[in-house]
Amino acid sequence: MREKILAVIEKNSRIDIHDLAVLLGESEAAVANEIAEMEKEHVICGYHTLINWDNTSEEKVTALIEVKVTPQRGMGFDKIAERIYQYSEVNAVYLMSGAFDFTVFIEGRTMREVAQFVSEKLSPLDSVLSTATHFVLKKYKDHGTILVQESSDERMLITP
Repeated sequence: MREKILAVIEKNSRIDIHDLAVLLGESEAAVANEIAEMEKEHVICGYHTLINWDNTSEEKVTALIEVKVTPQRGMGFDKIAERIYQYSEVNAVYLMSGAFDFTVFIEGRTMREVAQFVSEKLSPLDSVLSTATHFVLKKYKDHGTILVQESSDERMLITP
């Protein structure tokens, strides 16, 4: 039942417990208890709303920062990640395989604000060897949801 609950609420965390129970063919109490247990075990870590900020008047800049580090003896990657994710600007930190060690997602009001975060907070960390910052120009799909209006082809069809 856990996997079925997770699959549904990952797409719609606002689904009513009654509707979820009916959908899964389970009792409301069983579903509510299972969700509470998963929250307690940190299987479910939070509930979020996906917002298309491009459709608001709010100015936001999202950046993906590749970070190469040298783990210090006794610290490992987890301690470095912990230092990075403590910053309020940081939305996500992932340990990666490949040419860099971490991917860090941050949001700021301006590109300058993001650049200041990288130069003043992230780059000076002892373990950080290098960073590469990439700015998100437009989001088309996020968390499995298409954010843009589907465009229709308004050209006239010409046949011989």
